[in-house]
Amino acid sequence: MGLLTPDPGLLFWMIIVFGVVFFILAKYGFPVIIKMVEDRKAYIDNSLKAAREANEQLANVKAEGEKILAQAHEEQARILAEAAATRDRIIKDAQNRAISEGDRLMIEIKKQIETEKESAIRDIRRQVAVLSVGIAEKIMRNKLADAKEQEELIDRMLDEMIESSKK
Repeated sequence: MGLLTPDPGLLFWMIIVFGVVFFILAKYGFPVIIKMVEDRKAYIDNSLKAAREANEQLANVKAEGEKILAQAHEEQARILAEAAATRDRIIKDAQNRAISEGDRLMIEIKKQIETEKESAIRDIRRQVAVLSVGIAEKIMRNKLADAKEQEELIDRMLDEMIESSKK
């Protein structure tokens, strides 16, 4: 016989052995293998389902994170706006207080200057009056050293008084 054509007896026994092995595998091996394949398929399906759920949760977490980040940016902008408004209000208040304090000080200084000016004018007038009286006294002493001059001065002053009372 040739190499490519088997002997009929060998072929018979090969078919019987194949049938017995197939029957044993069909009875005991295939159910275990099929169960393992189905378990593996179920495990893979569960893993894929868990992966999809994880992706969905990740997408939700990402969306929630972006939402929280947007809220944080809004809150930051609001806080910065409030801080700027507060800063501007404090600056405006400080400027107003400084202006009012400056005005008050200017008024006080003007009053003080006016008071000192009036005091100085009074002092100058008093000093001028004292000097005038002193000068007049010295002049009068020199002029009135003579009795005749004293009488002429008295007569002149009386005449001036009489004329001023007529008017």
